[in-house]
Amino acid sequence: MSPVVVRSNGHIQRANHVSESRLTRRTSVAKMISKNGIVSVYGFLLGLSLLFALLLIRSNLWPASEYLNSREVNPLHLFVVYAAITNVLVRIINRGIVYKICAQALFLGLVMAAGLLISFQAPESWKPFGWYICVMAIFHYTEFLSIAVCNPKTLTPSSFMLNHSVAYGVAASASWLEYLLWHYFLPELKTIHRISYIGLALCVFGEMLRKNAIWTARDNFTHLVQQEKTQTHILVTHGVYSWFRHPSYVGWFFWSIGTQVIMINPVCVLAYALASWKFFNDRIYYEEMTLLNFFGEDYISYQEKVGIGLPFIKGFTVTRDS
Repeated sequence: MSPVVVRSNGHIQRANHVSESRLTRRTSVAKMISKNGIVSVYGFLLGLSLLFALLLIRSNLWPASEYLNSREVNPLHLFVVYAAITNVLVRIINRGIVYKICAQALFLGLVMAAGLLISFQAPESWKPFGWYICVMAIFHYTEFLSIAVCNPKTLTPSSFMLNHSVAYGVAASASWLEYLLWHYFLPELKTIHRISYIGLALCVFGEMLRKNAIWTARDNFTHLVQQEKTQTHILVTHGVYSWFRHPSYVGWFFWSIGTQVIMINPVCVLAYALASWKFFNDRIYYEEMTLLNFFGEDYISYQEKVGIGLPFIKGFTVTRDS
């Protein structure tokens, strides 16, 4: 009997060790993300769960599935009902800032679900729009989540960047209008998916570069240009910052152009490239004034070694003699 007992205890010890390891990993992950970051995860997954609800209906695993399938319920109607119910639940459960965060995360989860549905079920000419929607949802949600992990002290509901600026909203609306016009007059253009794949590649590159920049800078990264240097503010020059002085802007620049290539919007590809260039040219010029004020000679040396990474943008430079 003793071998059995020893083996059993061994299994128990190993099981306890595995359980403790899993608990440790979960605890470490929880510590990495702020409380509001975790709230956003729940909200985003709640919105994305719309796909799970539709899957239950289609697979007849839900008691009401047979009734809904027999009625051939429009998925759009189910989307509206699900969105309404989940928004009410989020409003009842949460208050204040927590509600604002959860509601925006829920919205992005629903947008992601809608994008995936369009990508897989819509006609070929609408698929690029579905891919674009997914890319937008991922970008805005991961902006918030990245700050929640890397610099939670600066985390606010605005960290989703959904209300970035009036110009940003106008640009997005213009891209949707162009897509609809091309789709109406020349729908065949939207079926050249090889062009969209190039746009997806640009977006993946831009997204990864920007998030890598946030992760590398960590609590030195903020969405707003800082006017005053804090005690913890350091000049980051390693990682992707050894490639470009402003890797987050380089990533965002190529990502923004990529969104229009995905949708095969020839007019907005050019317009976004020009508008993004103008925006980053002005922003980098102003930001480098503050960085030179913060770090002086160290930043001048950094400027001499590392380029900005965006074409024809020089930033704010000074000579050592001045």
